[in-house]
Amino acid sequence: MEAMKQDVKKVLFREEEIQARIEELGKQITKDYENAKSLLVIGILKGSCVFFADLIRKLDLPVEIEFMSVSSYQDSSVSSGEVKITKDVSASVAKRHVLFVEDIIDTGFTMSKVMEIFQERGAASVKLCSLLSKPDRRKVDIDIDYLGFTIPDEFVIGYGLDFAEKYRNLPYIGVLDESVYM
Repeated sequence: MEAMKQDVKKVLFREEEIQARIEELGKQITKDYENAKSLLVIGILKGSCVFFADLIRKLDLPVEIEFMSVSSYQDSSVSSGEVKITKDVSASVAKRHVLFVEDIIDTGFTMSKVMEIFQERGAASVKLCSLLSKPDRRKVDIDIDYLGFTIPDEFVIGYGLDFAEKYRNLPYIGVLDESVYM
């Protein structure tokens, strides 16, 4: 862990701040869905896994969980413009309330397409919960119904977010030093 900490330029959100915000999000989601028979919560892999696990434990509702893996980047660092679902949900979404849980929304392209697909599949409602939002990078209008934090356009790691599959296990969200990826 010490080697990873050396690569962190600065800490944006400490573990305690993240947990406090998740508690607030859990209460709001519970209130908003209190009259729903159930809620299908879908985590977008891999980045949302840590946030997803903490969030669903704060929901005082009957929930069913699923996971998806989607990409619009394929083997590039620039979006191809085409969303590819590499792991889909197995549950039917018709007439169900769906809540997507994502780690970060930057351009908004991928999640707006995925949400559109689920509306076409007949979901009763489709909402989005994201731990982070980078509005300076937004290319597509997208409503984030439940948002943890807004961040500047910096490369963030930790709490599920990675660089080259590393740093996901840091208990906080930090900015990765440019020397690591430049």
